[in-house]
Amino acid sequence: MKTLRSYVLGEWHEADSGFVTLVDPSTEEPVARASSRGIDFAAVLDHARGPGCDGLRSLTFAQRGALLKEMSRVLKDRRDELFEISRINSGTTAADASFDIDGAGGALAWYANFSRTLGDRGILAEGEASALSKDGSFQAGHVLVPRPGAAVLINAFNFPAWGFAEKAACALLAGMPVIVKPATATAMLAERFIEIIIGAKLLPEGALQMVCGSTGDLLDRLGAHDVLAFTGSAATARTLRDSPSLAHANTRFNVEADSLNAAVLAPSASDATFDLFIRDVVREITQKTGQKCTAVRRIFVPPDRLGAVQDALAARLAAVVTGNPAEPSVTMGPLATRGQLEDALDGLRALGGVARRVHGTGVRADGRGSPAGKGFFVEPVLFRADDPRAAGPVHEREVFGPAATLMRYDGTAANAAQFVGLGGGMLVTSVYGDDTAWTRDYVVHGAAHAGRLYIGSAEAAGSAPGSGAVFPHTQHGGPGRAGGGAELGGLVGLRLYLQRVAIQAAPPMLAAAHGDANG
Repeated sequence: MKTLRSYVLGEWHEADSGFVTLVDPSTEEPVARASSRGIDFAAVLDHARGPGCDGLRSLTFAQRGALLKEMSRVLKDRRDELFEISRINSGTTAADASFDIDGAGGALAWYANFSRTLGDRGILAEGEASALSKDGSFQAGHVLVPRPGAAVLINAFNFPAWGFAEKAACALLAGMPVIVKPATATAMLAERFIEIIIGAKLLPEGALQMVCGSTGDLLDRLGAHDVLAFTGSAATARTLRDSPSLAHANTRFNVEADSLNAAVLAPSASDATFDLFIRDVVREITQKTGQKCTAVRRIFVPPDRLGAVQDALAARLAAVVTGNPAEPSVTMGPLATRGQLEDALDGLRALGGVARRVHGTGVRADGRGSPAGKGFFVEPVLFRADDPRAAGPVHEREVFGPAATLMRYDGTAANAAQFVGLGGGMLVTSVYGDDTAWTRDYVVHGAAHAGRLYIGSAEAAGSAPGSGAVFPHTQHGGPGRAGGGAELGGLVGLRLYLQRVAIQAAPPMLAAAHGDANG
């Protein structure tokens, strides 16, 4: 059994006690163990804030972008090996492994290209200078500079590759050293990612560290210049927000948490748009076994199309083959851990209390290609709730598995937005229709409930990637329950790791201060 190591203080650290066992979710066989016992977290932070900051701040945006490009390249060269690790430790099919691993390389590569627009400079000017005196002899301008601290990146179990890359790309490009904390249960892939990057000797000393296992007192030691970027449950996020040490230092904190994302079918949907809607929703229910923060959990349909949507979804879901991804015929793997399985089954029971099950069993299943009674399998489940207002748990509990609930609305954009809003804030809402006036009405009433609005129509049917695809071009984050944060989105993602500074001075001095920013 492999012992996972942490990379701290410029060397690999292997603990000798305090281990957590990682298993193959298809067979429940142990595959690795992880522990961070023995790490001096004060020294880890000093290493990042010292040589890590110095090394990155000495580089321009373009030079940091070149490092990201090389990171993407060396990871791509090990793609097949990484796919196998993902299957063994996360239970992913090849398609799901690609979604995570190729998505990680894509995020790094995109930000590498984006760095060219920032140029050979170390800071960024933001906006134009403004006169503070009548004669213009005293002016003000804003610049964005790297924060002189460490970025601690806490990632969720479901995307051990992409979760690392989408945060690290922004932090490193902004000039902040990172300390990566992957979820322990699926840390095999993240550890190998870091091992490949460190082995290629791409980054300055202290720019990248990783902790496999507990964070110990690391978070209690974060200060005013540090950043904590967290992806995980809303309950854990609340605990972190209430931390006296984080509050005392006013540490910058970004959260991506639970999200009861919605898909809405508009009355105007043509046959092509209807087919796109069905295809996308089925993908969002089953991709990564529903273990995605962007998965569709709630489906809203006009009354006259409810039956057709239910039949079409059930037929597509019935064709899904659940089992061990080592079996070629399998199209959906297991949930990642026993804890995730138990939580999902408990959530399915809660949904069953307010909605009727119209497809699937809602109980643990045997997976094709796995021993009977082994593996964390559950088949896709579709519920139907005829009165959304009486379906409290559907709008309150995110079942992190292959399940969604079908509901009706009266066909108006305002009513759809009202029901979507019961989710309390989401990462993404997807709307499918061909009437531009209806869509515009939905934007007015409902766009603010999510951080991203995905619009499917007949014109987009051939190229639309699905609402669950997160691109570095646009922000990833959402209001309320979704955490209130924002990542990716070009410069949006970098701003988390940059400090905005207003500079007030006579024009020559202001020009000198902006000199590096303006190239």
